[in-house]
Amino acid sequence: MKKSPIIVLVAIAMFAASATIANAHVGVGDTGGFAHGFWHPIGGIDHILAMVMVGLFAAQLGGRAMWLVPAAFVGVMAWGGVVGFSGLPLPFVELGIGLSIVVFGAAVAFGLKPVVAAAMGLVGFFALFHGFAHGAEMPDSVAGLAYGAGFVIATALLHAAGLGLGLLAASGAGPRGETLIRAAGALTAVAGVAIVSGVI
Repeated sequence: MKKSPIIVLVAIAMFAASATIANAHVGVGDTGGFAHGFWHPIGGIDHILAMVMVGLFAAQLGGRAMWLVPAAFVGVMAWGGVVGFSGLPLPFVELGIGLSIVVFGAAVAFGLKPVVAAAMGLVGFFALFHGFAHGAEMPDSVAGLAYGAGFVIATALLHAAGLGLGLLAASGAGPRGETLIRAAGALTAVAGVAIVSGVI
């Protein structure tokens, strides 16, 4: 049982590595319907890393933060999707997404434990950029509602994966599990720097 967190961590890493590397995705690809909305966050390693880190961050905080922090991200992201769909401008979208990976990864790596409201504000700020990227591709049709539902559900599932991994590591491997989670955060932050700098 003590190896379970390692197995889950490796599985998530393999899943992330198999995803298409993409930055922000604005204006890229076919965007109609639930399936495309669902695969949009999962099809880019930038989104995957950020969403899973939000779940891990929430798990480290514990208590009501475990649902409030991911909920804040999803709620603001949905609002950002509306902004993106409306055609209103938002500067530095790609940079915001890249920096979210750095910040969330660093928060997990250092085991930061701000008050819940501050954690919600932090993830909410970056959620705006992720939501805008999704919304900018949302079709102007009934299918657009399905597309929006798809990316919201996919995001929630990625948060749940991170949350589950964090709880599993904490309960099944003790201090070693926490070390693994912090190492995952550090690697994610490094990947975020590489994305921001254009290396990947």
